[in-house]
Amino acid sequence: MSGWAWRRALVTGGAGFVGSHLCERLLEAGCEVVCLDNLATGSRANVADLCRHAGFRFVHGDATDPAAWQGLTGRFDLVLHFACPASPADYLRLPLETLAVGSEGTRHALHRARTDDARFVLASTSEVYGDPLQHPQRESYWGNVNPIGPRSVYDESKRFAEALVTAHRTVHATDAAIVRIFNTYGPRMRTGDGRAVPTFIAQALHGTALTVAGDGSQTRSLCYVDDTVEGVLALAASGESGPVNIGGSQEITMLDLARRIVDLTASSSPIRFVERPVDDPGRRKPDTRLAHERLGWQPRTDWTDGLKQTIDWFTRSAAA
Repeated sequence: MSGWAWRRALVTGGAGFVGSHLCERLLEAGCEVVCLDNLATGSRANVADLCRHAGFRFVHGDATDPAAWQGLTGRFDLVLHFACPASPADYLRLPLETLAVGSEGTRHALHRARTDDARFVLASTSEVYGDPLQHPQRESYWGNVNPIGPRSVYDESKRFAEALVTAHRTVHATDAAIVRIFNTYGPRMRTGDGRAVPTFIAQALHGTALTVAGDGSQTRSLCYVDDTVEGVLALAASGESGPVNIGGSQEITMLDLARRIVDLTASSSPIRFVERPVDDPGRRKPDTRLAHERLGWQPRTDWTDGLKQTIDWFTRSAAA
């Protein structure tokens, strides 16, 4: 991608799944990168190779802690706020921490971006649409969210963070943007994080039953992590404020996804239906016309190729 002018970037949550891929891509482009992560859901293993790079620095700290920000010396051109538990298993385990990083963590990150006159990008989520009544979901859709349901700690954390970014942009003219990321998959996902792709792959590789929630008719539009990263950085490099949807163009049921993973792993695992979680969205597919028109972005990784690369990574990791 051309047009990058960043010399030094800060990635909160940079040891997480998407965050570590962002760090890697920025380093490849010649940008110095500082990763701030409390390792609540991230892993040092995700950035182990990056730590050998002269342009990379890992800082073990919490984005909600003022002391962590005081320890980040030097000026940043780009601040990417990706710190937040992102899977239901994690944010249900860490509800207060999830709300704090969406509020206090976002406030600290915005303050640093304003102080440094840096470009700021908030990682928001398709969860702000809740269990959508509009399909596909456009950025102008206000959503259908249960504000006190079990998923609300994540949904409302991100919705508040979006409001905070918007207020900062209005009051302080902070150069800030919002990206709404739809379900992303790929290498470095954790097998136990509760999301469908790593769960199904781990179950298939171990020969155990793939646990499909409900009748499996609920849909997602998955996007391979490399494509998600390119979309995030395309927004960062633009003058757009968003929100902008970044996600896959192909909608798939969870039952079909499970069957595809069984086929690709040549597994003999059966499929077992389990109780569907409360407030689990029935259909999810982004309208990505804005990303295509304003950023020139669209997902490029074929379903089969992306799943094969992800399966290969899980296989190698299990053998290591």
